[in-house]
Amino acid sequence: MAQKQMPMLDPESADFYRRAMRAMIGAGLPFLVGGAYAFERYTGIARHTKDFDIFVRESDCERALEVLAALGCRTERTFPHWLAKAHLGERFVDVIYSAGSGIAVVDEEWFTHAEEGTVLEVPVPLIPAEEMIWSKAFVQERERYDGADVMHLLHCRAERLDWKRM
Repeated sequence: MAQKQMPMLDPESADFYRRAMRAMIGAGLPFLVGGAYAFERYTGIARHTKDFDIFVRESDCERALEVLAALGCRTERTFPHWLAKAHLGERFVDVIYSAGSGIAVVDEEWFTHAEEGTVLEVPVPLIPAEEMIWSKAFVQERERYDGADVMHLLHCRAERLDWKRM
């Protein structure tokens, strides 16, 4: 059976995500890239999702939204206890500062243990694999379950995980 080819990220989305990262770097705003880009780094599984995930401390959320608004984005605090969004047309950046359950709050530990990476040719810190596992382990909703992602992360990173910290 032939393997299904993953669609490429469209150039407009890639440009928007690059501009967003560079704007936050230019503003001196501490952030981490997560989502599909960190997942690919840790597992080798590439997938393009409908959004771009950045992680910030809650105290930096408003500033992140201001930086993204300066790029022409419409911003909103979608779920005030964990998630904000910056929309540019149909594209958007998720600004995440906690898990929806409130269990995995982005704090200094996330930044201390971040891994250096390159996303769309931009050098950025990635959320740590341990925090990715921890936050995904609690996603079990009617329309979403991240258990498969947790299993892939464990399979690919088990020997390098800081189990005591997890």
